[in-house]
Amino acid sequence: MPRVIFLTAATLDGFLATDDDSLDWLFATPGGEGGDESFQRFLAGIGVLVQGSTTYEWVLRHEELVAHPERWPEYYGDRPTFVFTSRSLPEVAGADIRFVSGSVADAWADIVAAAGERDVWVVGGGDLAGQFADAGLLDEVRVSIAPVTLASGRPLLPRVLGSDRLRLESVGRSGQFAELTYAVTAP
Repeated sequence: MPRVIFLTAATLDGFLATDDDSLDWLFATPGGEGGDESFQRFLAGIGVLVQGSTTYEWVLRHEELVAHPERWPEYYGDRPTFVFTSRSLPEVAGADIRFVSGSVADAWADIVAAAGERDVWVVGGGDLAGQFADAGLLDEVRVSIAPVTLASGRPLLPRVLGSDRLRLESVGRSGQFAELTYAVTAP
């Protein structure tokens, strides 16, 4: 059974993005562009990506993927990507993108089948990661905390998860980022 891992970066005050979904704060932080060796090792263990529609639309815009679909593999390789949405979204030519609506529990069997022997990466956003937690399917949260505050924005995980459900597994440092890994137990 694959593990479901929410790997993300957040501000010191707990936001993934600004109110208008900008990640400029992340890319302005030295080391925020990612792609280091530890990320490449993480990605090698991933069989499927899942993301919400806001994350997907941001990636499309930021990387101009509709006009330049050849860029998709630079970020995600040939991994299937499940996009949870309630509306019609543009596709990236040649990418294995599977648009789904409904609950994560309803899509779980398809996600597991697509992941094979590897894990599932919840790319974003926080609400989608929360839906996996609600369904008892989220196994791990890995968050890199940036030395930035926003005062408002998109919350890291807009759910109440008590300390009875979160167990600190590791603490690390990568440049200016504090890296925290928590195991998540089912409700």
